[in-house]
Amino acid sequence: MPFPKISEVRELSDEELTAEIVKVKRELFDLRILKGTGRMEKPHLFKHNRHRLAQLLTIEKERELAKVVETSTAVETEETSE
Repeated sequence: MPFPKISEVRELSDEELTAEIVKVKRELFDLRILKGTGRMEKPHLFKHNRHRLAQLLTIEKERELAKVVETSTAVETEETSE
């Protein structure tokens, strides 16, 4: 199973992104439970889910920073026009 592409994550809306983050965190939790009980069949899923979570959180942070930059730029342009 190949790693998911970051371009797929960029196409998600903010709501879908948040839902996907919750879903992946839940999957990681379930995998930890399986590992603890000794019923783990696919240990590679840890790496895949951690990678996916990192992608999702990176895109979420990029979007937050873009909003901050937009608002600070808008405030600066208002101040210079006055």
